[in-house]
Amino acid sequence: MNWEAISAVSQLVGSIAVVFSVLYLGIQVHRSTRVARLTTQDAAATALRDVTKPFMENADVERIWRVGLEDLNALSVQDQARFFHAVYQFLKAFETIHFHYVYGLMDRQLWEGWRGLLRHYVAAPGIAHYWKLRPEVFSERFRKFVDALEPPTEQRTVGTLLGQEPKS
Repeated sequence: MNWEAISAVSQLVGSIAVVFSVLYLGIQVHRSTRVARLTTQDAAATALRDVTKPFMENADVERIWRVGLEDLNALSVQDQARFFHAVYQFLKAFETIHFHYVYGLMDRQLWEGWRGLLRHYVAAPGIAHYWKLRPEVFSERFRKFVDALEPPTEQRTVGTLLGQEPKS
């Protein structure tokens, strides 16, 4: 065997090794991207759960949220302030979820569920009022998205879902 043949064989072996390396890298990147998407989707759900968990654990906080959604004036000034703090956190969680979707880190089917839920809540009188007062605390992209949401034909939040919640 001459040196040219040895060189050609070694170049062929090297080329095959490069192809396999690139394929392996592609598989690893794909797996890593999938893990990142799953982690992001879980973080989004956790963020919203963290915001809404106090509503289940504290009857007074739940009352403020439920009543504030539908009739802000039925709350004291102190409770309105607490409601606004909750709305801010709630909408910030949705802004993050929207951000993840825009950058391809959120599955479209999951996103559609989140978007559907948001449509109902931003149509609630209490959140709509807050949104008019404080849109500047949210990104321009999220503001445009929320402003373009079509209100649901029947608004369903915890304040209206069963149709029998008393105003208190």
